[in-house]
Amino acid sequence: MPSDETAAPAAGPHRLLVLDGHSMAFRAFYALPAENFATDTGQHTNAVYGFTSMLLTMIRQQRPTHVAVAFDLSGPTFRSEEYTEYKAGRSETPEEFHGQIDLIGKVMEALGIPTVTMEGYEADDIVATLAARADAAGWQTCVVSGDRDAFQLISDTTTVLYPKKGVSDIPPMKAADVEAKYGVRPELYPDLAALVGEKADNLPGVPGVGAGFAAKWLEKYGDLDGVIAHADEITGKKGQALREHLDDVRRNRRLNALVRDLDLPVTDEAMQLSMPDRASVAELFDALQFNRIRERVFEVFSERLGADAPADHVEEAPAAVVVTDRAGLEEFVSRHAGSLLGVHVQVDGPALLPRRKVPVPGEYGVPVTLGLAVDDDAVAVDLTAVGEDLAAAVRELLEDAAVTKAVHDLKRALKALRTAGVGGQPCDVLGVEDDVFLGAYLIQPDRRDIGLDSLAGEDLHTPLEAPADDDEGPAQGELDLDGAAGAAEAAARARNAVRAAWIVRRLSEDYTPRLVDRGAQALLREIEIPLSRLLADMELEGIAVDREHLEALRADFTAAADAAKESAWASVAEETGGMQVNLGSPKQLQTVLFEHLDMPKTRKTKTGYSTDVDSLNSLLEQTGHPFLENLMAHRDATKLRQTVDGLLETVAEDGRIHTTYSQTVATTGRLSSLHPNLQNIPVRTTEGRRIRETFVAGEGNVLLSADYSQIEMRIMAHLSEDAGLIEAFRTGEDLHDFVGAQVFGCEPSEVTAEQRSKVKAMSYGLAYGLSSFGLSKQLNIGVDEARTLMKGYFDRFGGVRDYLRHVVAQARRDGFTATIEGRRRYLPDLNSDNRQLRDMAERAALNAPIQGSAADIIKRAMLDVAAGLAEERLRSRLLLQVHDELILEVPADELEAATALLKERMGRAAELSVPLDVHVGQGESWHAAAH
Repeated sequence: MPSDETAAPAAGPHRLLVLDGHSMAFRAFYALPAENFATDTGQHTNAVYGFTSMLLTMIRQQRPTHVAVAFDLSGPTFRSEEYTEYKAGRSETPEEFHGQIDLIGKVMEALGIPTVTMEGYEADDIVATLAARADAAGWQTCVVSGDRDAFQLISDTTTVLYPKKGVSDIPPMKAADVEAKYGVRPELYPDLAALVGEKADNLPGVPGVGAGFAAKWLEKYGDLDGVIAHADEITGKKGQALREHLDDVRRNRRLNALVRDLDLPVTDEAMQLSMPDRASVAELFDALQFNRIRERVFEVFSERLGADAPADHVEEAPAAVVVTDRAGLEEFVSRHAGSLLGVHVQVDGPALLPRRKVPVPGEYGVPVTLGLAVDDDAVAVDLTAVGEDLAAAVRELLEDAAVTKAVHDLKRALKALRTAGVGGQPCDVLGVEDDVFLGAYLIQPDRRDIGLDSLAGEDLHTPLEAPADDDEGPAQGELDLDGAAGAAEAAARARNAVRAAWIVRRLSEDYTPRLVDRGAQALLREIEIPLSRLLADMELEGIAVDREHLEALRADFTAAADAAKESAWASVAEETGGMQVNLGSPKQLQTVLFEHLDMPKTRKTKTGYSTDVDSLNSLLEQTGHPFLENLMAHRDATKLRQTVDGLLETVAEDGRIHTTYSQTVATTGRLSSLHPNLQNIPVRTTEGRRIRETFVAGEGNVLLSADYSQIEMRIMAHLSEDAGLIEAFRTGEDLHDFVGAQVFGCEPSEVTAEQRSKVKAMSYGLAYGLSSFGLSKQLNIGVDEARTLMKGYFDRFGGVRDYLRHVVAQARRDGFTATIEGRRRYLPDLNSDNRQLRDMAERAALNAPIQGSAADIIKRAMLDVAAGLAEERLRSRLLLQVHDELILEVPADELEAATALLKERMGRAAELSVPLDVHVGQGESWHAAAH
């Protein structure tokens, strides 16, 4: 047993939870749609997520003291060696499932749960051995398996959980359940299966003999040996069939008997449930991009381990001294002149602009308490009851650039302070040298939860909230006659604000050397913190929309969806008898497509044949059936209507949409747009352009749109130093025609549209690790043709080939990639023994320097453009950043000056070996300006 008592589960009898890993992984894979679970490197994770979720549910429900997971190996087993057809004929493993078993193993490692394998044997033999071992030790065992062979393990001490649907409906199978369903006791289930056969294992049974007859024979003759011994007495066709297939029956019984005496390489101590390491879970779950489930891990484990679970150590922050006048605040600041001040503006309200049609005062949050901390000294200011003189002092302090400050999430604080203000007056925050929110992201871009509570718990191992003071406020049930509740609330706010400011200061001390070590401090101070300030301005400014136009579009898209639905119904009315098919129901679509229309079968899923977009497009290409044309048209129109609905929901009272930008979502450094996501508005379709027409300039103004031409390929030319690409950009030739001429051996003017499309897809794809298989799928060509195309490209542009090889090799040596600005992405899995993890990391290594450099360049451009507008005292304002495009609202009389400034400032955002080409357009709407 472990010597560390804190790791032991709650007292009680030993209880083992053991899972058949492969069986349950496949159940999880088919229970969750693969397209909804994938990392930004393309690795699907639906089986990993579903398995982890199911495991946590089992731990909560079954309350085990010990847990283990058994997995199959890919090599032969004693069963396949005896019977070569064993499990033959199983459908091919879906492409999306590849790599997920290894990732599940990584999750189990992070959770401290052993995974067990055994050469020559299957997972259910390991499960059986562990159950037998537990039974001999007097333990209870709970087996989780999707394999009916596990039923033979059921006993007074062993229960089997057998999933009926996905991984959410997993009822226990006890002896009475097996007998009620199959007519035999659990120990006789393998005898029954030997007679009936097992389709999943490709074990043929006795022809014509079902479970009912087999159960009757076993009841009459006691067991399978008895049935075989009396085979000559069994009359009729079934008796004859039995006698003709006795060898099959005997073989089936040998193969379906689970081995219970393996010498397994796992100890009881290794299986004992203990609290996982937070850092290990956080690092892996960040790489898998799992957000919500990580806290559930610690909730479930803490709940199971009870009072013995290791708790965070609560460090004592300085006492919350509440200052109530200017003198008290100034004395504190004077006492710590020259020190970095931990600042926390406690905001009452949402972190993001909520989805609502009519905003309310303080929708960006209302500042309620200010916390200031330096080492062991701290003060708080109650901003809800601040007098005019103290409010002025707070504003002076926050706007004093000479007082250096560390904060968490500057942008949110700025939005609250600029709208609700301090003492009713708008307020800025200057002198910010550190934002630990952005610092945590730069240190670990894969990290998903960088809220202050998470950073405090994971990096300082102490909770964010201060312990409650039991003496504060009236006792429960007492009347608050003297305002004690209000005073207690204010005291709690002050205590929490001071603790938060102190934690910000502690995190800043911890992060600063790490940022310096990663070469990221300049990125933080020169780009990310100033950009946070600019984004607050942009979000508050918003962009005007033509609401009537939006509502007309919604009506149009609704009508288009309805018309496509009616046409779809009409196109199959004869085959379906006039059924009004629910076009959003996969089950009904499967019936129409594969039963009524008898179309070619698509990829098999748990619920039938796939009706996802790729599958439907493939069917449309093969058949050209009008039902599919109308179905796709209905989906497109419905998606457009949903986009318009989302925009209408976020039109504020001022007639503008105020999107929220995130600097910390994309691992490459790109900005993300939320509530609404303006980056998702389609640009290449007529309907998408109609949506962009609804974004308009305010009265008397014009919209300017400026974007970079082919910025990723220009960065590729710079990084690869390929002479051919550099020549194309320097001479101003059309890149894709130039590349096509080189690859196909013709003049640029002779490159066909099809050839141009191929080299364009390849040029961009290579920058993101596209393989010949991926290229073939994207272009709908054969793999050999894609391979030939790539070889032709690399023969002409050897610098690109050498760069792509070098960047991965260098990242493998360094452990990270870097952008032109030095933004790093650490990729420890580049040296992993796991091929899938290694492949994911290699794709990220190819992707990060180019996308990250593009992100850095546009950020530099934004800051320089904004600075230029201020320097020239222009009234023009930067409103939006979407991918590589900037949108400004410009007074008509500033059009010429703003256009010149945009071209100059964006063109100098980076020093590359090729020019940055900036296109600027103008118009009354976003669509008009972008053309």
